[in-house]
Parts: sequence; structure tokens; C-alpha cells
Amino acid sequence: MSIENFDFNNPYPSTRLPVFARNVVSTSHPLAAQAGLRMLQKGGNAVDAAIAAAATMTIVEPVSNGLGSDAFCILWDGKELHGLNASGRAPQSWTPEYFRRKYGAHAQTPPKRGIDSVTVPGAVSSWVALSDKFGKLPFADLMEPAIEIAERGYLLPLVVQQKWVAAAQELRSQPGFEQAFLPWGRAPKVGELFQFKAAARALRAIAESKGTAYYGGEIARAIAKFCSANGGALTTRDFEEHRPEWVTPVGKDYRGYTLHEIPPNGQGIAALIALGILDKFDLAALPVDGVDSQHLQIEAMKLAFADVYKYVGEQSAMSVTPEQMLDDAYLSSRAKLIDMKRAQDFGAGNPVKGGTIYLTAADENGMMVSFIQSNYMGFGSGCVEPEFGISLQNRGHGFSLNECANQVAPGKRPFHTIIPAFLTKDGQPVMSFGVMGGNMQPQAHMQTLVRMLDYRQSPQAACCAPRWRFNAGLEINVEGTLDSATVQGLQGRGHQIEVINDSYQDFGAGQFIWRAGDPKTDGYVAASDSRRDGLAAGY
Repeated sequence: MSIENFDFNNPYPSTRLPVFARNVVSTSHPLAAQAGLRMLQKGGNAVDAAIAAAATMTIVEPVSNGLGSDAFCILWDGKELHGLNASGRAPQSWTPEYFRRKYGAHAQTPPKRGIDSVTVPGAVSSWVALSDKFGKLPFADLMEPAIEIAERGYLLPLVVQQKWVAAAQELRSQPGFEQAFLPWGRAPKVGELFQFKAAARALRAIAESKGTAYYGGEIARAIAKFCSANGGALTTRDFEEHRPEWVTPVGKDYRGYTLHEIPPNGQGIAALIALGILDKFDLAALPVDGVDSQHLQIEAMKLAFADVYKYVGEQSAMSVTPEQMLDDAYLSSRAKLIDMKRAQDFGAGNPVKGGTIYLTAADENGMMVSFIQSNYMGFGSGCVEPEFGISLQNRGHGFSLNECANQVAPGKRPFHTIIPAFLTKDGQPVMSFGVMGGNMQPQAHMQTLVRMLDYRQSPQAACCAPRWRFNAGLEINVEGTLDSATVQGLQGRGHQIEVINDSYQDFGAGQFIWRAGDPKTDGYVAASDSRRDGLAAGY
């Protein structure tokens, strides 16, 4: 679709306007976008920009990610699409019995917080792998903005500060948290200077060693020592054996375009399933914010999650393949289960018969990068290694202790919520995009694409539009800006609705870069979600 076909009259309240440029970086914090642009202006490409922005994000939005995060990426190198899975694996001693001995016979998952929620962090390995394969600038150059900001400090913005305060009480007892993130015994205030000198030390070591300090050197040893001292299981061997994996994205056609997601162990396939179901309906004939359109999308998403939560884990442990889950005949049979008159609580089907911060960058030579990294829940495990400021994720909580595709095992990767996305048409790049926020991510991929492809809304309008979020059963959350008549209509069909005004917590936030044509002449149009402190910046 040419951008001339978009309606750039945004019907939704917004503090953001689309950005048109030949080189673009869009992130949820302005300083990270500027870090990316700095690399582009230095002669780097979109991969260099994305890595610099990602490293900076670990400092400026620590509520969402850190140097102990995991990461995924989909990128267009100018000729073809590549996927990178840099999620980490379980410690070698993790089994269901390990957790039940420590947390009781009735435990269903590893703990939500604390040292036993931590798997091997993969984000730093993603930076190195991307730089090695596609980068132009020296790796150490890419760390410069993050090091400077960590050392010098930055002034806390509104949304990040609100989430910092919200997490402080729950996490202050976790080892290292208060020292790192409550420097005055409290969360920083809006506009207050926050410095993170320990993380600056880590970034310097990562820059000088091109990541080997993290996975086989002084940082790995420091994290392993920290984990051992606090009753955890990660060892230096777990770090030394970590490898990011180049993967082929899995795709599904929708309205003449193809949406690409990272294959399982992530939840991106949920967006593909939902769109495959919606493809059986004429959504464009229904009012964009009306009850029929929203009901259809909700029901399709519920059907998708029913299958994802039953079947998805690390691929080697799955009883069905992604191809079986995306089979057109199977999705047609699932679509027939939707009743336009009532909401339903769907069970999984049988496909054998036939899931944070997000950023994106693009350059004038056509390279486009869709990148996501996350500590999972706010501040992750809450555990922070003090010497190097490594804020460790809590991805281990994503495992199940019960027998299923996602059952915990030594060296296994857990079910993941973070998913970058990419859109193509006829094998050519169209949009790099993503929406952070737990299980909201595939839901927002679907909702925003429907708005752009079915209703011709611009990326910024699709980004600003009100969203809903499916939770479980018949329960959904909706943003307070969703039309009240639509809310009432959905309730009349049996949806159990809670109206939520905290958009950050429940409805995610996205960054979008749509290719307008030839990048050298037509450039890109970029959008940044007003639900965060972000910025789309370009030149």
C-alpha cells in the first residue's frame, strides 16, 4: 500500500505526529532514538543504530529492560529477511523437582520474582551477533552513547518514573535492587538525575571485549557468584554455553501482505493465527471502532491463544508444528466457531488434523530492523548484580512445572512473550514494527494491522487508537477511550469488561516504520506510541 492510501487525519487524541525521513529510529525513550541517529550520522547502518539504541534503553528505561534482558530481532538486510532468537536457557539444575523441593509440592511455575526466576540473559549476545553479521561500525562505538548516559546520568521522564515508583515497594527486598534503583532509599522523582555507574562499568567491559566479558569473563563470573550467594542456580558454564540462534521467521498472508514473526518458543504465532482467522471475514465492511469489528477481533484472538497456550514452547518439545497451527483449512474450521451474537470461552483445537522495550530503525539503503528486548515484568526478577549493575530478567517464570511443551528442563528456553514483527508484500519490505507489553503483544500486532490494512488508518493513527486486551475466559480490559456504545455492545454479547485507564500497564506501546517507496527518495513514515515517553526521530 502506498502511503497516499493512508488517511493521515488522526481521529484519536494524541500527542504525536508521524515522522517522514530517509533514516529513522523509533524508540520508547528520546535519548535512545538520538543514540541510534548518532550512529547513522557517523556512517553506520540501521543495525548499528538499533544496537546503540538498545544499549541505551537498558539505562534510560530500566523498568522494562536491562543488561540482564533477553532479545529477539527480525531484519531486512536489503535483500532478504533474517530472524534472531537471543532468548536464554534454563540453568542446568532446573527441573520440576528443583522448584517443588524449594517452593512446595503444589507449585505450578517457577517464582515470579527473585533469583530462581532468572534464566541466562541473551540481549548482549544479540547485539554482538547482529554487529558481527550486519554492522558497519566498530562494536565499541555502538556502546558509547549508553556508557556516557550511564556515567553522566539522565533526568527521569514521566512514564518511566511512574512505573519505577509502582515497582519499588514490591522489589526493594530483592538482592541489589535498592542499591541500584533506590539511590536515596526511594525511586527518583520526575526530572531528577539518575546515574548508573555500575552499568557503565559493564558496558565498557562489553565494548572492550565485544561481549566475551559477559559470557565467558568477568561479568559472567560476577553474575554466577551473585546467584550462588543468593541461592540461585546459574553458573559460569550456563553463560559460556549460551548461543543466540539465527532462525527463519514464520509468516502468514493477510489482505495481500505477509506478517512475519519469530517462530516458537515465542508467542508471535498467536498474531498469525488470529489474522488467519480474520482473513475469512470482510472486516472492512464493518465500522472500524464498532462492536461487530471489535467482537470479531476479540474472538479470533481468543481462539489463537487457546492453541498457543496448549501447544507452544520450545519447538523441539512441541507436539504440533507451526505449519500445522497455521494451516488454512484448520483456521477456516476455527473461524466457523465464532458466534457474532455472543462471546465464548474457547478451548484449544486439534491442528494435527489438517509470547519490554521495542525499537525499530531503518536507513536510506533499505535496511530495516525490528528489535525487542525485555526484563519481562517490571524490573524483571528484581535482582541486580551490584558490581556491574546487571538487572536480571525473570523469564524463568514463563515455564510450567507441569507436563506440557513448556515444562521446565535443564538448558531449555521458556515460552516467551516478546515478539518483533515485520510486514512484507510480494517478498519486499513494507514495515518493521512491534508493540511491547506481555501477552498484549500479538493482540496489538493484530489490532494495529487490521486498522492499517483493512481501514487504511495511518501507522500513527493505528498506534494511537484505543485497544482492548484479552485476559482469560470471557474477561477483557478496554482503554477508557474506546467508544462507550461499543463497550456496551460488547458487554451485551457477554464480554466481561473492565475499563482501564493505565494504558502503559495493560495495552502496550508500539513503534512503527513503514517504507514509503525507494528509501533514498521516498523514505519512511514512522510512528511512536504516546503511551510511553518515546520518540520517532530521523533525517
